[in-house]
Amino acid sequence: MSSRRLSTSRDRRRDATGSTSNYRRMKTVGRTITNYEANLTNTACLSRGVLSIKERKLFGQTPAKIKISQDPDLQEEASYQIQFILTKQWTLYSVTPLHKFSYGKLWEYSKQLSNVITAQKEKRFILDGETDLMFQATFSSFSVLKTKGKKQTAVLIKIMQKPLMVDDDDEEEENKVVWMGCLCYACTSDFVETLPEDFTCLPLFLVHGAQGFSNIVETWLQQTFDCYFSPLHINPIHLAWMAAIWSGCSVDHRTHSTELTFSVPRLPYPLDISYAIHSEDAKALWDSIHSIQGEVKQEEVELFMNSLYKHFHRHFKIHLSSTQLVKVSTSVASVHSLGKIKIHHTQYLMGVLSLLTELALSKIM
Repeated sequence: MSSRRLSTSRDRRRDATGSTSNYRRMKTVGRTITNYEANLTNTACLSRGVLSIKERKLFGQTPAKIKISQDPDLQEEASYQIQFILTKQWTLYSVTPLHKFSYGKLWEYSKQLSNVITAQKEKRFILDGETDLMFQATFSSFSVLKTKGKKQTAVLIKIMQKPLMVDDDDEEEENKVVWMGCLCYACTSDFVETLPEDFTCLPLFLVHGAQGFSNIVETWLQQTFDCYFSPLHINPIHLAWMAAIWSGCSVDHRTHSTELTFSVPRLPYPLDISYAIHSEDAKALWDSIHSIQGEVKQEEVELFMNSLYKHFHRHFKIHLSSTQLVKVSTSVASVHSLGKIKIHHTQYLMGVLSLLTELALSKIM
């Protein structure tokens, strides 16, 4: 009898301790805890309840290591030319090589695309020689995004719309830019060297604007240059690489915390977990792991992510490795698995575009 009472008493204490422990665990949100030689501030948010999920391995087939591409002169020489890139969210596409594309015919391409857009938007035929169109498309070379040693120059496409109403006092009101797209090649891969001369490789296409304009432009480019566009989605493995690499970048003013968003699979309702870490703490953790400047190894990325997972599990008893990483936000850039990106820092623009170009190339090769 006494033994049974002791067992029951222990069970009650265990239940009470577990309940108190769970309460303390959820109340650790916002506390600073020393872990893995870095102070991590956990601001995780659960949209619903506590989960019971099995752990699985995050990393599958990944490159053993990658080189980090940077252009240190970009910030000084051309920052004023690329501010429009930094202030917008872009949708990413991969593009197969363009057949018989010519940089010397950009004006001709501008005229053709202007006619197509106006005809489709206004549902009418465009007369030969008609120049006063509601929509004007312009193609221009964008040498700022050209990789050193490569002949491929980025191409910027803009669609401008005439104002529907012009005030008498302002008859020269400027056209409004309603859509932008940028075809670029921003990495050091030698893939372009293997292509015939009739092909121009600009595999990464960044788009900002209404989907209706995007559809018209993509259709025209595909028909004109016998190429193919496809959405550039980013899987959790590549997002983890980006999280590690960008967390380790030195930024003068860290206006964004490092935030990872995870989606929980196989549930009847959508559930996301947001995990935010002070950017300085994320960099300190990465610096304690990273060894060779300018080169990132797979083992380092795995250790970085697993360190964050263990820290999270210690306080919430949730295996983040069993979820799916869908978004990474840092002081360098914010990127979503659906192929949405916003670049925050001029200094690392080419480095970000280099990673994206490599992904686009891997999809079309």
